[in-house]
Order: sequence, then structure tokens, then C-alpha cells
Amino acid sequence: MAIGLIIIGDEIMSGKRSDQHFPNVVQLLKERGLSLDWARYLGDEPERIIAVLRETLASSDIVFCCGGIGSTPDDHTRQCASIALGKPLELHPEAKVKIYERIAETAKDPNHIDYNAPDNLRRLKMGEYPSGSRIIPNPVNRIPGFSYGTHYFVPGFPQMAKAMIAWALDTYHSALFHQVEYGERSVVVYGAVEAKMTPLMESIETSFPSIKVFSLPHMGNTRLSNYVEMGVKGHPGDLEEAFRMLIDGLDDIGAQYQLNEPV
Repeated sequence: MAIGLIIIGDEIMSGKRSDQHFPNVVQLLKERGLSLDWARYLGDEPERIIAVLRETLASSDIVFCCGGIGSTPDDHTRQCASIALGKPLELHPEAKVKIYERIAETAKDPNHIDYNAPDNLRRLKMGEYPSGSRIIPNPVNRIPGFSYGTHYFVPGFPQMAKAMIAWALDTYHSALFHQVEYGERSVVVYGAVEAKMTPLMESIETSFPSIKVFSLPHMGNTRLSNYVEMGVKGHPGDLEEAFRMLIDGLDDIGAQYQLNEPV
């Protein structure tokens, strides 16, 4: 079971807004001993959204889908999920209650509310989900998101989405928390050429199947400002031995490096 993230919105694709969902989800997962396996960015194009949802719904992945569940013409996610699932949209009874509560909170005169007014009927559309869905509570403005199986659909507003994804993780997937032991050790190698270190990296991964080697280059304006963060990550049982092999290999080629704090 992998964990995936779908981020929907033309405003993200055009650069009008910078994405905050990705770092938020990575943080939420890390706090729970989990990690993100994949992410997809999509514009407000129904056909593409439907195709991606059909693909991910056919998997066993846990998927968080951010954006497009409002009631304006550019919000397509609820309808696309309905088509991808082959389930009709229905007004969820719990969502209806929450939306009515929100209407009452924001009404000029809470004692005289016309719930059949066009604006309020439009708000109710946000409670229409594929048949069989469950609601995801929204602590910010009460308007829920929804889930179907292990797919979780939340708003495009990052502060709402973050709280709702945290709730979904804690409510439905706490049994997965901190189940995989993980560690990371790294060094900063100065003036390094990655090609010289590639055989060492390959040798470490061959010797320790539970370990992954990573190399993150940084390009500066001088020789010493060019550096590579290089390290090993994976099961703690093999981590120190793999890291020792990395250090010994760097010493053998005469590399100049500085140790980072263990993660």
C-alpha cells in the first residue's frame, strides 16, 4: 500500500499560487512515521482528472486529493470522482447538517434563514458526494470533505486541507504509524564530482539491499561552494555499517567532507 497525493487546480499549474499541499502532507506523514510515495499535479480538466482517479481508485493506495470540491464552475473533483467510481452524486445527510450550520453562522439574521435561497442551494452542492462516501470534518468552516475507500478529497485551501488530512490519517490509518524503522546518515562532500563517487554508491546498495544511497548536488560560484550532500537511508540495522562503508570509500578517493547530524 503506497501513499499518494493529487493536487488539482489551474492556479497551481499556472504559477498564480505556489503549492503548499506537498510540504504539508510530507510533514504530516513524517510526524507519523510514514512517507509519500508519489504525487500528481493536475489542472482543472475533467477528462484528465477522471482518468487519473480511475487509475488510482483501481489501486490499494492511500490517496489524498486536494482541490476542486467547491461549487463554482471550475470545481470538478466531486463530479469526476462520481464518474470514475460509477456512483451517482448524492447529498450526504451529515454534510447537509454541517452546511446548514455554516449557513446559520454566517447569516445576517440567524432567526430568518431561507435555506431554499439560490445561494444556499448552491452551498448544498458542496455536500454532494459519490454514493457511499463518508464525510471528512472541516474544523475551519464546517464544510466537509469526503472519502471513498482509501481516497480522501479535501479543499484546495491548505490550512483546511492540512487539518482534514491529519484527521483522516489519525482516524483511519493509525495502525500504520511508525511501523517501518528508518534512519539516515549523510555528509557534505566539497568540490566533489558525482561521477567519481558513483561506483561507491552502487557498491553500497549492492552490499546492503535494505539501504538506499542518495546524492544531492549543489552548484555555487567557487570550487568550495560546489558540494554534494551524500548519504545512506533505510533500516537502522544496516545503516551504520553502510555509512561506514561510505566514509571509508570517500577516504579512499581523498574526498573532503563534513559529517551531518544523524536523522
